[in-house]
Amino acid sequence: MTERLNFAVEEGFGAGKGRIIAGVDEVGRGPLAGPVTAAAVILPPAAVTAGRFADVADSKKLTEKDRNSLCRLICREATVRIGWATVAEIDQLNILQASLLAMRRALARLPQRPDLALIDGKQLPPDLPIQAEAIVGGDANVLSIAAASIVAKVERDGLMAVLDRRYPGYGWATNKGYPTPAHRAALIDLGVTPEHRRSFAPVRAVAGSPGSA
Repeated sequence: MTERLNFAVEEGFGAGKGRIIAGVDEVGRGPLAGPVTAAAVILPPAAVTAGRFADVADSKKLTEKDRNSLCRLICREATVRIGWATVAEIDQLNILQASLLAMRRALARLPQRPDLALIDGKQLPPDLPIQAEAIVGGDANVLSIAAASIVAKVERDGLMAVLDRRYPGYGWATNKGYPTPAHRAALIDLGVTPEHRRSFAPVRAVAGSPGSA
């Protein structure tokens, strides 16, 4: 059973007292294929107080079934937006900068401008027009960041399942583009697709081989 998170960090920054607090997290830094995905989530304090997000936890600690169920709840009850950085942007910028770009895009798409963004990790996206705090381990300790981690994970996993049907053989529906032994073997056997990150060493090593796109 996962440890339940509370809303103490958000409340410390004024959530429930007129300040709008957004939690932000990203997923997809490690895969060899697919975009990086970020989510920005504003949890309504009244719904938090009512206990509707009691089961929200770090997405890595949840089963796929629970993530999907919680994602539906979060998208129904909270304000949620997604940001993406493409494979081309990852290769051009590097994965860290692409991740920060996806987070900035998620925040920019929120219909209401937050007073503060709580962002998982050590580094803040550059040029944010709002106040922000970087929180290491935020997905495991801050409720709104944990909610964002769930939404980002579900959205990216869903896209990788779609891409798996477009590029069969790499196992993306199950490995989500991460460098599993089966994915690495398929990369050598089948070559590089347009969804592979050519700036990543295992992909770069076979990018010129027969069968590569």
